[in-house]
Amino acid sequence: MAITLYELVGRDAARPFSPHCWKVRLALRHKGLDFQSAAAGFTEIPGLEGGYSKIVPILKDGETLVADSFAIAEYLEDTYPDRPSLFGGEGGRTLSRFVESWTQRTVHPALARLAALDIHDILDAPDQAYFRESREKAFGTTLEDFVADRAERVEPFLKSLEPLRAILVKQPFLGGESPLFADYIVFGAFQWARVSSPFRFLPAEDPVSVWFERCLSLYEGEGAKVPAAA
Repeated sequence: MAITLYELVGRDAARPFSPHCWKVRLALRHKGLDFQSAAAGFTEIPGLEGGYSKIVPILKDGETLVADSFAIAEYLEDTYPDRPSLFGGEGGRTLSRFVESWTQRTVHPALARLAALDIHDILDAPDQAYFRESREKAFGTTLEDFVADRAERVEPFLKSLEPLRAILVKQPFLGGESPLFADYIVFGAFQWARVSSPFRFLPAEDPVSVWFERCLSLYEGEGAKVPAAA
């Protein structure tokens, strides 16, 4: 049965940008599963699959619906155990939870301070209104003020990546010699910034940048198929 992945897009339906959707896209490729992408803007999500979820990604596998990127990864692992493992065992599943927690509490907020206004600018008008209202309420300031000092925020952000960098100078992936879902979790965050914002902050020689380029090339260049924002 066909697998459908509902993904978040802006004006250009061919440019999915959600970090959580990118995690699942690479997880599906890791498992060697064919899927079709279905694009949705922010304001379209509540109408998907009869209002099944307020968030994407949503995976539809036959008659089964699953929302939330980690829940989808666990579904794929448990439903297709004969295909390459996303976690490398139960210990890896638990450690991936830590990686997700760190990424969403350290990397995502920092990237939002760099790219929030650019994300707004790639959206359709109805989604722009939704995004501005919801994010400015959450941030307590305008999008413009939220990113006004982004150039000064780059160095502290790069320093915060030292735990990641220390691992990646010793091995090609967080998963070791080959990637696991933990890699896709962190990759999704950087891909979010790459696809939605032209602001560049990772030096090319940084081990994190080298790892990210390595991830872009995975699965016949799945990540690189969507060009960087310009």
